Amino acid sequence: MALHLTKVAFGCDDIDVLRGRLEGRAVDGGTWINTRYKPTRAAELEGGSLFWILKHQLIARSPILGFGEAEGRCLIRLDPRVVPVRLRPKRAHQGWRYLVEADAPPDLDGAVDDLAALPPALVSALAGLYLV
Repeated sequence: MALHLTKVAFGCDDIDVLRGRLEGRAVDGGTWINTRYKPTRAAELEGGSLFWILKHQLIARSPILGFGEAEGRCLIRLDPRVVPVRLRPKRAHQGWRYLVEADAPPDLDGAVDDLAALPPALVSALAGLYLV
């Protein structure tokens, strides 16, 4: 059972901005975000995902590829893909928090979930009204 992280997508207005930011920094099939400290459960996080919080909801995830260090900071290596997930309320926080597999929202899959065909802003508005 994989362990995941949650992190606020700071400065992003929507999922497209987040996607552009991560894909724009991609090098050799991965991108990096940095944090002050390496997660104590880093070994459990490999194979998990970093779930992005935007406007108090989990909106997407990026698979975690590994960890590194540079200039005294921890680097979290991510797959630059941004995979939309079924929206789930989540309060914003500083840094990152752990998320167990049982609490992780499922991916939106167009073949299974009609919400994937809707614009992200509409899905967000419907989720804010607790209709999805």
